Amino acid sequence: MSKSIYFIEKSYPFNAHDLSSSFIGGSEKTLINISLELAKIKDFKIKVFNLTKKNEIINNVEWVNINNIPLNCNPDFLVAMSDANLLSLINCKKNFLWSHSIQSFEKFIRKNQFYSFIKNKPIMILEGEYHFNKRSILTSFFGKKILPISVDYDFIETYIDENLVPSKRAIFNTRSDRNIKFLIDCWKTIKFYTGDSNLYINPPFNIDNTHIKLGIKLRTKGPKIDLINDLVNSRVMLNPGHKGEVFCLAAEEAKKLCVPIVTMGYGSLYERVEHGITGFIAKNKNEFIDYSINLLNNDSLYLDLKKNLFLKRNSRNYSNVANDLVRILFES
Repeated sequence: MSKSIYFIEKSYPFNAHDLSSSFIGGSEKTLINISLELAKIKDFKIKVFNLTKKNEIINNVEWVNINNIPLNCNPDFLVAMSDANLLSLINCKKNFLWSHSIQSFEKFIRKNQFYSFIKNKPIMILEGEYHFNKRSILTSFFGKKILPISVDYDFIETYIDENLVPSKRAIFNTRSDRNIKFLIDCWKTIKFYTGDSNLYINPPFNIDNTHIKLGIKLRTKGPKIDLINDLVNSRVMLNPGHKGEVFCLAAEEAKKLCVPIVTMGYGSLYERVEHGITGFIAKNKNEFIDYSINLLNNDSLYLDLKKNLFLKRNSRNYSNVANDLVRILFES
């Protein structure tokens, strides 16, 4: 007997056709990937209700505008993305709330989510240990489960030359408001000891003459293939981390393309890096600088980490994520 799993979210218009578009964020990528993967499993009926402009079926996933929810809509499982209020739009006995952020109880109340939360009794889906530990008991009262996500298959399937050593190019491919000041301050010393190295950062960020002299350049944020090319040609991802990072998809994308990461481990970044194996977790600013300099200058060290990453790059994909989600749904 088939089972129905419905997702509901309300961010901006998109569907599965937009997976490679530059405007798609991490939570939207997650929804597209998990729905497509679940639809491959026999006897599952998958629907997504969101702001899609066109009702259509894409690879066995039905995308429906949220304003077209039928009156008799009664799925076996309902998963709301980020917003507990969405659970009240569809009648379901087994509700789940997939969180993509750390949300304080005060913010939960301010966004008027508490009533729907109490009414629908959702189990929280959280993306890692850090996320799990930071989620308040008041906003996860009915239970919480950890479901680490993955990346688009394009990042896993891109050809990687294990022996290629890129130029001294570092990349910071996450939001520019997440400890960029700390990174640039460290980069001043890193640049001094690494000669012709460059640091590429994500827009929006105002590059001035001081930054240009330091070899800091602004990435062009375009289609996914541009990001993949930028990462493949980078020697290291420098990402201190941030308390708002509950998973850091940018770091996982870098790992799948065999780019070592140097981090302070802030937020969930300590979960993305195995110290000394896939990158380095610095205990202080000086260590962050030293690890970065060594990776940019030492070809042997870089290749050792790259080979470790290569062996691990398909250790988790969206097939794994989908199977883990199904287990959570049926065990709850």
